[in-house]
Amino acid sequence: MQEQRRALGLGFSPPAHSHNDWIGPPDKHSNLRPVIFYVPPEESPLERRLREARQEAQACNQRFWARHNCAFRQEKEEFIYSRLKAKGLEMRDETGQKATLNAEEMADFYKDFLSKNFRKHMQYNRWTTMPFSTHVFSSTYKQILAVAQHCQEVILDSLLISFTFET
Repeated sequence: MQEQRRALGLGFSPPAHSHNDWIGPPDKHSNLRPVIFYVPPEESPLERRLREARQEAQACNQRFWARHNCAFRQEKEEFIYSRLKAKGLEMRDETGQKATLNAEEMADFYKDFLSKNFRKHMQYNRWTTMPFSTHVFSSTYKQILAVAQHCQEVILDSLLISFTFET
């Protein structure tokens, strides 16, 4: 579990006696909450394959959204800068406040950004909605489904516990 935490670069660690997955605070780049997956001492090969598949899916989601959000922020700044420059304005007003555009102007940016990234979003949605077995396994689907349902229950339980402590 410690190696998972180190690999993810997380600043939190579940207690050693924990028998649940732990969900961390949102990542500053992707806005996704990283998960440290519990590894039972007697983990079966099937459970291990499922956990590793979930870890890989988490890593893929992390990479996609970190890149997407970075591009979004960068392009948004460039858009604002170009529009302000076209109006003869600076990035900061005379009081030092960051200059902004109105909602209609920003709607142009959002529309263009979504249009430009439409294919990426479609590919991502296709990948994330593909049957889990297609990503990882070609056989023993019923066994995998049973393990996945159990894991889903554990995750939901841990989310409920996490939410209870946060509120």
